[in-house]
Amino acid sequence: MDTLTNWENYLHTDEKDPLVQLAVLKAQFELIHPFRDGNGRIGRMLVPIILYNKGILSTPMFYISSYLEHHRAEYYNRLLAVSRDDDWDGWIAFFLQALIEQATENNQKATAIIGLYEEMKQHVPEVTHSQYAIKAIDTLFSRPIFKTADFIAESGIPKQSAHRILCELTDGNVLMVTREGKGKSPTILRFSRLIAITETSSG
Repeated sequence: MDTLTNWENYLHTDEKDPLVQLAVLKAQFELIHPFRDGNGRIGRMLVPIILYNKGILSTPMFYISSYLEHHRAEYYNRLLAVSRDDDWDGWIAFFLQALIEQATENNQKATAIIGLYEEMKQHVPEVTHSQYAIKAIDTLFSRPIFKTADFIAESGIPKQSAHRILCELTDGNVLMVTREGKGKSPTILRFSRLIAITETSSG
């Protein structure tokens, strides 16, 4: 508990470089390993929360797990080198590079998503000829894998119109069927192009 208290006290100090401070906090948390389970998940969640708390992000959203997962061996080796060799410089350099590369990838994904949204604003009205086209698009972008009932509930589109829109978007290859409905199991649809953007990683 003493080490965790020290960690918390350091969190609330104002360092000259908050990104270096974040690197230190991230490593310290992983090395303290305060919980029996979930330390890795909590450690990854702390990154965007601390970035937000330090005023670097306007919202606490920054997905660093992709980079750490693709560089898992080096990630663990760098943490081990801190505890074994006191090699803070090596860890900090690795973590700052992770922030740079992940921020670049996140920006590319955000740009691609915005581009896809603008494309869909043109394409979906042409396919559906519906006054609810924009509502449909917004719903697809908020939930790209869904059951028909979920789409109707979230979009607020009348049931009959929603079914027609989904059929037209499926026929037009905007939506794909993930699972055909059978018995009480509903059909599950997916907006594949959006999912493809979010799943893409530079490694």
